[in-house]
Amino acid sequence: MALEVETGRFTVGVFQDIDWAEKGVDALRRQGIAVESLSILGKASPEMSAFIERTLGAPQTLEIHDLGPAMTHGPLVAVLQGSDQGLTKTGIAGTMRRVGFQSHDGRIFHVLTGRGGVMVAIHSEPRAADALAVLHSYGGGNAAIGAWTGRV
Repeated sequence: MALEVETGRFTVGVFQDIDWAEKGVDALRRQGIAVESLSILGKASPEMSAFIERTLGAPQTLEIHDLGPAMTHGPLVAVLQGSDQGLTKTGIAGTMRRVGFQSHDGRIFHVLTGRGGVMVAIHSEPRAADALAVLHSYGGGNAAIGAWTGRV
């Protein structure tokens, strides 16, 4: 049986492209969401690298199962990758349960990101509802709060 680890609350959405993601992240920051609580994940490209660099800092390159090379930054990535290399071995669909999403949500996040979408996550339980409202307002697809932590 796998050991349950408390990961905190993540709110996640996938924007259709970098332009929409940038608008959404800017809105989150204007709402007072701390930069260190933000995560970005998208397929590797010079544009994705530049977006992450100017928004959060140096991007990390990571090979994600069934997605390929990706650019990432933020606390969500560390939780999904874990010590067992979860993102590398099982991908987004196989790891979103770690942050309280049901398996069908993981598959949706994987498909949207695979189509060129940009996953944005906010690690903040007190601001989860605020973050969700911003994600919805700015086009974050399948935006939701990982409320199933410890139950999936």
